[in-house]
Amino acid sequence: MEQFRGTTIVAVKKDGKTVVAGDGQVTMGQSVILKGSAHKVRRLFDGKVVVGFAGGTADAFAMCEEFEKMLNKYSGSLMRSAVEFAKNIRNGARSNAEAMMIVADKDTLLILTSVGDVIEPDDGICAIGSGGNYALAAAKALLKNTKLDAKAIATKAMEIASDICVFTNSNYVIEEV
Repeated sequence: MEQFRGTTIVAVKKDGKTVVAGDGQVTMGQSVILKGSAHKVRRLFDGKVVVGFAGGTADAFAMCEEFEKMLNKYSGSLMRSAVEFAKNIRNGARSNAEAMMIVADKDTLLILTSVGDVIEPDDGICAIGSGGNYALAAAKALLKNTKLDAKAIATKAMEIASDICVFTNSNYVIEEV
């Protein structure tokens, strides 16, 4: 059975603002677009945390739900929630999952994987999903070569990714913390 996939999520942290942007495309296999308006960027913990997810749809939703439980358990502490989430995965809570998430609050930006990795980007920029490398390259270039703010960089990076990646559309959801 084919998995539902296809997305791009990019996050940019600059000047005290963090923006997470994602497209709305859900793809089955290599050739069928099932939906163009999915919301893969969401706010959690009373709007204080933003998550963007990519990968197998069921796996991504399950990861998001499990991470939200950790946020509630650890009073919104993003790093502690991420580490405990990763520990649970490594202890066998999830198996054969194929998804990733970007999670952010006002201070911290992380990538979480379905195999239990917690990665903090060096330069305040990260991206996941099928168009993630395109968005990442664009965001890095824009950060280094323009004076654009975080939201403008994330938006432009998504535009560039959607022009290049067939699994990324131009129906964006953008959240800022």
